Amino acid sequence: MVTLKTPREIGLMREAGRIVAGALVAVSNAVAPGVTTEELDRIAEEHIRANDATPAFKGYGGDRLRPGFPATICASVNNEVVHGIPGPRKLVEGDIISIDCGARKNRFFGDAAVTLPVGRISPDAARLIKVCREALEKAIEAVRPKANLKDVSRAVQAHVESNGYTVVRKFVGHGIGTEMHEEPQIPNFVSRGFPDVILKPGMTLAIEPMVNEGGHDVRAERNGWTIVTADGKLSAHFEHTVAVTADGADVLTLP
Repeated sequence: MVTLKTPREIGLMREAGRIVAGALVAVSNAVAPGVTTEELDRIAEEHIRANDATPAFKGYGGDRLRPGFPATICASVNNEVVHGIPGPRKLVEGDIISIDCGARKNRFFGDAAVTLPVGRISPDAARLIKVCREALEKAIEAVRPKANLKDVSRAVQAHVESNGYTVVRKFVGHGIGTEMHEEPQIPNFVSRGFPDVILKPGMTLAIEPMVNEGGHDVRAERNGWTIVTADGKLSAHFEHTVAVTADGADVLTLP
């Protein structure tokens, strides 16, 4: 069931979203050759807690078989698509790193992601980042009342594939609110089997294109969390939390 948020609730989500955006700015400013991904994680957590919020990812998804996610950010380098676990790995000139971050404040969540260059990167890597960022922008432009959610998915797929890349199909965007993951699911591609979801004011969506340099297939690493491209090629990831309004999309994860 898709839950509609009141203007007050959207205001609370904006507060959480601004904290996430601030954490991403702080992390982005620290990304450089020689910096470890666990250092980036510490910076994000300090920012979130300094703003009286809670890291949304830390401990998320645990059950009897495995503990929850162990960190504040997902730090996914090069061919890692999502859910990279921060650790002692040092970034190297020419790497790209996707940082996904979430925060919870006043019961509501914000969620956003960026992909960043580490020092000077190749033209091919820079183009991949650019196309993924543009795909998110085009998806947000497609958000408006009475539009079909498939229009958002189609906007991503069309831009990505017209530029010679592929979208990840096993992981999708999602609704968000008092839960990190709510309905509806938001694929970055269109298929006949997808239900029609008509956008309405009050819907809040985490839209997140994941774009691969090569094929769309992915696999999980042995840690059970990190997802990598099956062919070892680069991947990029951008995300914003947005609210559907009478005028279109209101991006909630801005500084």
